[in-house]
Amino acid sequence: MEDTTSVAALASLRAEQPIVIYRPHMLRRAVETFARGFRGQVLYAVKTNPDEHVLKDLWAHGIRNFDAASLHEVAMVRGLFPDATIYFMHTVKSRHAIREAYHTYGVRHFSLDSADELEKILVETGGAADLGLHVRLAIPNTHAELALSDKFGAQAADAVQLLKAVRAVAAHTGVCFHVGSQCMHPDAYRTAIALAKKIVAQSGVTLDSFDVGGGFPSVYPGMTPPPMQSYFDAIHDATRDIIKAHGCQLLAEPGRALVAESGSTLVRVELRKGDYLYLNDGTYGSLFDAGTPKFIFPTRLLRENASSELRGFSFYGPTCDTLDFMKGPFYLPEDVREGDYFEIGQLGAYGRTMATRFNGFSIARNYVTVSDEPLMTMYPLPEKVLPLRTRVLGGGEKQRKVAGK
Repeated sequence: MEDTTSVAALASLRAEQPIVIYRPHMLRRAVETFARGFRGQVLYAVKTNPDEHVLKDLWAHGIRNFDAASLHEVAMVRGLFPDATIYFMHTVKSRHAIREAYHTYGVRHFSLDSADELEKILVETGGAADLGLHVRLAIPNTHAELALSDKFGAQAADAVQLLKAVRAVAAHTGVCFHVGSQCMHPDAYRTAIALAKKIVAQSGVTLDSFDVGGGFPSVYPGMTPPPMQSYFDAIHDATRDIIKAHGCQLLAEPGRALVAESGSTLVRVELRKGDYLYLNDGTYGSLFDAGTPKFIFPTRLLRENASSELRGFSFYGPTCDTLDFMKGPFYLPEDVREGDYFEIGQLGAYGRTMATRFNGFSIARNYVTVSDEPLMTMYPLPEKVLPLRTRVLGGGEKQRKVAGK
């Protein structure tokens, strides 16, 4: 069926399951921001949102490089885009995954943070002469909402020796790091780049690429980062000397910043108990980040004549687990009640992607494409926006968009 461009009209669907809302124009706007502002290659972090319609739209807007973290992601990207360049950037891979990625799916770029992982890659690729090997460095995650520095990354002394070993066997040698998810200050990149440059200088190797990783933020209630261009400027300023000296390529692995605003979820209130709302979606569905890392998401009630007074609520999801809890506060009209539908924004990143089937509750399968603005945005509305009609599709059907008609 076709719908109007107003999200409010979605309430008429009265679906039992949560509904995923997709804004392809926001995906396009985010990609264009990186295309205009970042002076290097963009590798989309597939884990952030691997939905097929999202990947296809990214490709349509010019993304040709993909950061994969598993063999499944490698196979999915290669199946959709035979000509894509895939970077297998998980630093700990099974021997089977390395072997299949190289021999079956044509992957040539791999990250690593230990001598043992280097040995695995060399053995399972048969000592291939066309490898691109990227040494991941341990970097402080001072300005990140979610630190990622404990699990991966070689410490400075080990990284120096690892870089030397990689340069001796790799056709392409690079360094990479991650400043942490939802990085709130561009200075995090300056600090990480300075440390990386020091390690490279100590190793004496020549680089082919310098990868500043992910961490590019989106905007949430209580978390308003600086403009995206300030991140690009910080990276360009800090890498200018090493890029010139080595003649190497600058890389980045954005995920959240590209897709967060393109997705949201329409949920229904099943019960209200004071300041607690029981929903048909939760932390085992698309709201994991609202539960475990306790992100606050923007909300919008889809009922007319609601109270103008707002109130802070906490949410419970539909499962029997008391951990299925989102503290918030999430602000909604104070008269919200059972049967109300409301939209939760900024869920294009790590939303439905994190969903499970725990307790027998299904993953949201309905997709609605809309052309209105998201609840919050990092990307100002450009002067000219191609109008998009909307189409509602059920689970299993491919998402399509009709532009300019």
